[in-house]
Order: sequence, then structure tokens, then C-alpha cells
Amino acid sequence: MINSIDISGRADASGSLAVSARSLDKLRMQAKQSPDQALKVVAQQFETVFMNMMLKSMREATPQDGMFDSEQTKMFTGMLDQQLVQSMSSRGVGLADIMIKQLSRPTSSVVAQASPEAVLAPAARSARAMPVSHGDSFVNGMKNSLSQSTPLQQDFVHRMTPHAVQASQETGVPTHLILGQAALESGWGKREIRMPDGSTSFNLFGIKAGGNWHGKVAEVATTEYHNGIASKQVEKFRAYTSYTEAFSDYAHLLLDNPRYAQVLQSGQGSPELAHAIQRAGYATDPDYADKLVKVMNRINTIS
Repeated sequence: MINSIDISGRADASGSLAVSARSLDKLRMQAKQSPDQALKVVAQQFETVFMNMMLKSMREATPQDGMFDSEQTKMFTGMLDQQLVQSMSSRGVGLADIMIKQLSRPTSSVVAQASPEAVLAPAARSARAMPVSHGDSFVNGMKNSLSQSTPLQQDFVHRMTPHAVQASQETGVPTHLILGQAALESGWGKREIRMPDGSTSFNLFGIKAGGNWHGKVAEVATTEYHNGIASKQVEKFRAYTSYTEAFSDYAHLLLDNPRYAQVLQSGQGSPELAHAIQRAGYATDPDYADKLVKVMNRINTIS
């Protein structure tokens, strides 16, 4: 167990984070009285937990089967790590300050209402997008570990990039936006639209089979939004023989459909283009563009 920071910001000699009922009640009370101070405490505790995780991972990656290694040396090494974390936490490494700056805008109203343990989760998510002080290699390393993509995402991007590049050349739409739509619609390939026999339809873009489609179709349940309310319904989707055909049809959809003509000619940047595509009617999800921008940001860390 690592040393932590108590409600006043000092090192807690008891060696526990604010997870007991008593300490959480204290932190909740402080959140109501002083939201900014409560945010500082939670950010410091998150920084402490993260540094402990980093040291633990480093130790596990180090060979520990030498002639001088034993259960006793492991115990004393663990005690040393606790002291290292405590010493580093007392000075800080910059992560807590970055989190406070990132979360201070919305937190003044949120912290007073949310429980302290609920603040840690968005803090972890926000750390992926935090600016990092120049030259701070330790914080840089923590930021990179938080923003790591999964093997599934990496594989999807690498497999689909050649197809997306071709579609980008045809439409002028940025490659990472095309990849973003394919990843968002298919769950990075995990939720591809399936045929009745379980085989893939190669339809990564969720393109429906309208009256002018004469190829194969796949009927599946999907979520649609009507006046902002989600509902499940069965729809017919286009089925292709390959990913090459799927990306080509996506390009033709944007080029041939009048709804997207003005969008393609706007020359807007990727985030604005994502919102323009949604407004043109590509998806009924009111949060579609925001989700797409997040996926594109993840793709940019892989490409």
C-alpha cells in the first residue's frame, strides 16, 4: 500500500488513499465547501496512484531471479518504492497540476455534486489529452502510456489505411476521417455488419441499402435516433465482396449524393468536416460528430 495525501494535502502516514468511508465523507464535505481544493486533493491522489503503478510496472519488467534476489529483497524493494512514491508525491511531477488545469473549467460545479471517487475516472480520461510541460520526460512517459492504442485499433488502422488512402484521393476527404468513420461505425472492426450465415458484409460504414441498391443486403438490428431518442429497429444494409469495394462505394456515396456535394467543396478542417457530414444526414446520432472527432484523434496517435 502506498502513502497518500490526506484531506489537507499532507502525506498520510496511515498509508491509505481516500477510500475509507470516513476519508470519503471528509472529501465530500470539502468538495461542497471548497471545490477547487477538493479537486487538488483528488488530482494529487491520482498522481500518487499513477506513480505507484509506474514503479510497479518497472519492477515487474526487471529480472528478479539473480543470486542476490529473494523474498526479503522484494519486501525491502517494495518499502523503498513506497518511500520513493511518497517523496515524489510531496514535490509532485506535474501530472496533478496538468489535471487541475484541464478539469478546473467544468469542475467547480461538478466536484461539489459528484463523489470524489467519481472524479478520478474522468481525470484519467482527461490525462490523455493534457498538454505536457516541455522537457518533463517523466510526465511525457505517463502521458504516452495513457494514450496508448490497443492492438485491435492498431491492426484495424494498418489494414484499412490503403483503402482509406484510395478513397481520400477520390473524394478529397482526409484519410484519418475516413478511417474514423469506418472505426466508429464498425467498433474498430469488432461489430462489422454480418450476413445471415455469420460472414462479414464488409460494410464498415453502416451504409444502408436503399431502393437504388441492387446488390446483396444484410438485415440487422441497429440503433436509430428520432428527435434525440434512441430506439432499436431492423434495417437493410449494403453487402460487399471486399473492403476495397466497401471503401469505393463509400467514396461514390459522398461524390454522387447531392447532400454531401457542398460538404466536400467546403475545404474545412477535419473536426468541422465531421460536423458538416453529420449535418448532411450521415447519421442520426446527435453526438456522432463528437464521437468521430475522438476516434480521429486516437487514429492520429497510431498513424
